[in-house]
Amino acid sequence: MPEKYTSFIELMNAWVGGAFTTIIASLLGRFMWHGNEARKGRRKFFGVELFWELPVALGMAVIGESAAAYADLGQPASTGLIALLAYLGPRGVEALFHKWFDRRMAG
Repeated sequence: MPEKYTSFIELMNAWVGGAFTTIIASLLGRFMWHGNEARKGRRKFFGVELFWELPVALGMAVIGESAAAYADLGQPASTGLIALLAYLGPRGVEALFHKWFDRRMAG
């Protein structure tokens, strides 16, 4: 009897494994950001810029997986966090960190 999956993430984990699901989520996050930049006219949709998103996506996957492990998140939530952090990218995460740090230091 086939297994029943309650979410798309569970299905992806069963088919390709957790590590590959993490990488796919990270790539999708970066491709969504790249698509927004192309739509705004800041980049070509198919260009050299797309190639440079791969290392960013992999780096953000590692950072997102670490943050999810630190926060003790389950698999669907950790994949969502990874996609979110990949979408924000290093600059977006840095901006969020500075806002959080400034609020924490202010009181």
